[in-house]
Amino acid sequence: MTSETILTNARIVLADEMIDGTLVMCDGKIADIAPGATRTGEDMQGDFVIPGLVELHTDHLEGHYAPRPKVRWNPIASVLAHDAQVATAGITTVFDALRVGMDQDGELTIEDMRKLADAIEDSSRQGRLRADHFIHLRCEVSAADCLEGFAYFDGDNRVRLASLMDHAPGQRQFARLEAYAIYYMGKLKMNEEQFREFCERRMAESALNSPANRSAIAAACNQRGIVLASHDDATIAHVDEAVTQGIRVAEFPTTAEAAKASKQAGLGVLMGAPNVMRGGSHSGNVSARTLAEEGLLDILSSDYIPFSLIQSAFFLGEVVEGISLPQAVAMVSKTPAEAVGLTDRGVIEPGRRADLVRVRVDEHVPVVRTVWREGGRVA
Repeated sequence: MTSETILTNARIVLADEMIDGTLVMCDGKIADIAPGATRTGEDMQGDFVIPGLVELHTDHLEGHYAPRPKVRWNPIASVLAHDAQVATAGITTVFDALRVGMDQDGELTIEDMRKLADAIEDSSRQGRLRADHFIHLRCEVSAADCLEGFAYFDGDNRVRLASLMDHAPGQRQFARLEAYAIYYMGKLKMNEEQFREFCERRMAESALNSPANRSAIAAACNQRGIVLASHDDATIAHVDEAVTQGIRVAEFPTTAEAAKASKQAGLGVLMGAPNVMRGGSHSGNVSARTLAEEGLLDILSSDYIPFSLIQSAFFLGEVVEGISLPQAVAMVSKTPAEAVGLTDRGVIEPGRRADLVRVRVDEHVPVVRTVWREGGRVA
């Protein structure tokens, strides 16, 4: 039985232009797009219709599972809460970031990560989820148990993306020890002596574990067809290493130099939407807005605030000279989908999945009014 939905009087954001017209969804796919009111259907009242957003790196799920120290929520309930917030922010495809390589000073374990992965799988199988969920493994290569944690996901076909990260002080995200001190002394309530010992331990762990773990995980991902991302590259040497390891996405480069080298090497440069909205990095690194202005930004990620993804797209399309709304929307839909090989979504065109978002802008803030995933309304 054919299922058809018609949207009329819409401002439809295509890959490279915007049209006022009518869109037809049929059996989960986009069937037709035409200028003007060609068919009778649901009146969009002049609202924007954009592709469903594709989120590659969100740390948001962990906060639902461990909302307070020593508190653990039901993993399925945690996934559903996260999923609801993601979908109502216009995200129809999400890569949930789960860490492997655990922090000695943290409370979560690899068993917790596996519980969340199983809850994602079970919820998907049971049809509970609004968005389409995949798994992104955040591999802390400086940790001694990184490879052990990675093995917990052997054979998990939902793992489509893995990032190689090293948060040891004095490099990458925390090249400036002052920024590292502000972040960790505040987070872990350490005095100066405890912080010094903490830094020494972290740097020793990085020197001992990072090279071998980075190489082993890159080789495993290349063999299994898992897309690889680098994380917090700061120098041309970091980018050169990433290229030799088969990296395809440069996540959160911390300097303009690294972003430019990544772009020149053909990597997709990903930055945080919160960075765009705040006007800078919370770690004092390069501004995503600056990279956008210089043509060095390809992909945006909501990171820790789901709504920031759609907010940043409309913000860039409005305030950054040289970036149109279709170009900004592509940074949160088409480009991230292509980066991870999802060629069936991310663009409004006939034959693609009918993953769509109806948006009205009010006081410069996008208001998500309706979300469809494969033609079915999910929000």
